[in-house]
Amino acid sequence: MKFLDLCKVYIRSGAGGGGCISFRREKYIEYGGPDGGDGGGGGSVWAEAVDGLNTLIDFRYQQHFFAKNGQPGMGKQRTGKDGDDIVLRVPVGTEIMDEDQETVIVDITEVGQRVQLARGGNGGWGNLHFKSATNQAPRRSNPGQDGVERTLWLRLKLIADVGLLGLPNAGKSTFLAATSNARPKIADYPFTTLHPNLGVVGVDNTEFVVADIPGLIEGASEGRGLGDLFLGHVERCSVLLHLVDGTSETVAEDYQTIITELENYGGDLALKPRVTVLNKVDALDEEQLASKLAELEKASGGPVMQMSGVAKIGTVDVLRTLRGEIDEDKLRHKPAVEAESWQP
Repeated sequence: MKFLDLCKVYIRSGAGGGGCISFRREKYIEYGGPDGGDGGGGGSVWAEAVDGLNTLIDFRYQQHFFAKNGQPGMGKQRTGKDGDDIVLRVPVGTEIMDEDQETVIVDITEVGQRVQLARGGNGGWGNLHFKSATNQAPRRSNPGQDGVERTLWLRLKLIADVGLLGLPNAGKSTFLAATSNARPKIADYPFTTLHPNLGVVGVDNTEFVVADIPGLIEGASEGRGLGDLFLGHVERCSVLLHLVDGTSETVAEDYQTIITELENYGGDLALKPRVTVLNKVDALDEEQLASKLAELEKASGGPVMQMSGVAKIGTVDVLRTLRGEIDEDKLRHKPAVEAESWQP
C-alpha cells in the first residue's frame, strides 16, 4: 500500500426536499383542507477515525463526496425521506483543514471520533404547516434548504511516542529494524527512506511506537531534498531521538543542521525533549570515539549517548532513556484531578 499523508477532497451535503402543496379530496369530506407533507432533510457529511488505516491513499482515487438530497413531501401528510449521510473514514491522527491549508477544523486523535463536516439542508414545510383559522386553504410551501459545499485538505500526522531525526544515512532505519519487527528499506545511499515508517519497540516489558521519517538536509525547510513536510509526523511525539553518524568528519555540523531545520519548521518541535546519540560507534576506534563524543557534547550542550544499530551496541540503554522521557511527558500532560470534598 502506498503511503499518502496529504490530499484534497470536495464535499457537499444534501439539499432538503421541498414541501408539498396538496389538499384532501375524499368524496364525502366536505372541507378536506390542506394535507401537504414536509420535505425530507438532506444527508450530512461526516469524518470518522477508524482502526487499521495508516495512510490516506483511498482519497487519491476518490476526491468527491456528495451526500444524498432529501425527497420532497407528498400528499396525505407524507413526509419525504431523509437523504443518506456519507462518512469519510480516515486514520487516527488526521487533521482536517480548510481550503487555505492553515485553518484547522478538527484534529482527529482517537479511534471512533466522529465530526460533522457539512450539515444537510432542512426540508421545506408543506402547506399543512400554514393552515390557520383565517387561512384554511393555504397554497404555499417552503423549498428545501440548500446543502453546504466545501473544499477541504486532509493531512495525516502519525501517532508515535518517539520520532527519529537525522541526516540521510544516519542509521535511523537500521535502528528501527534492529529494535522492532519493522522492515524499512536499508541501503548505502542517501534518501533510502521515502516515506515514514512505524515500528513497535519493547524494553523492560513495555512497548512504545517509533516513527522513522526521511532524512533532512540543509535547506529542507526551503524545499531541498524531500523537504520538511514529513516533520509533521513527529509533532505529536513525546521525545525526539536525534541520531548523528559517527563516521562523519563533521559531527558537530551535522547536528546543527538538523537543529536549524527544526527551528525553521516552527511550532514547538524544536522545544521537544531530545535524546542525542552518536551512532555507528562500532566503526570507530577509541581515540576517534572519544574525540567525536567530546565534539558532539560541546555542540549539543548536553550528554550524548553512543550506539551501533548494526552491532546492537547500546540500543537497550537508548530505549530505556526514551522510555523514561515518554513517562515524564505523560506526567507533564496528565490532567490534574481535583480533590472531591467528602461529607459524612
